Amino acid sequence: MRTALTVLFVIVCIAIIILVLAQESKDNGLGSLAGGSAAGETYWSKNKGRSKESYLILATTIAVVIFLGIALLLCSKVMN
Repeated sequence: MRTALTVLFVIVCIAIIILVLAQESKDNGLGSLAGGSAAGETYWSKNKGRSKESYLILATTIAVVIFLGIALLLCSKVMN
C-alpha cells in the first residue's frame, strides 16, 4: 500500500508542476516595477481563454488537495 501511494504521490507531483507551468502569468514582470502602464490590456485580452485558465486553476487546486492528502497518509503513524 505504501509503495502504491508513493508512486501516486510522485505522479501527482509531476502533474502539479506541469499544471503550474501551463498557466499564464498574471503580472507585468519587471515592467510593473517601473510603473508600466496597462494600456495593452483590452477587454478581449483580459477575457481571452478564460475557460482554459479556469480549468487549469481548478485542476491545480484538485491536484494540490490530492497531494496534501497523500502526504498526510504517507507520514501518518497508521501507514507505518
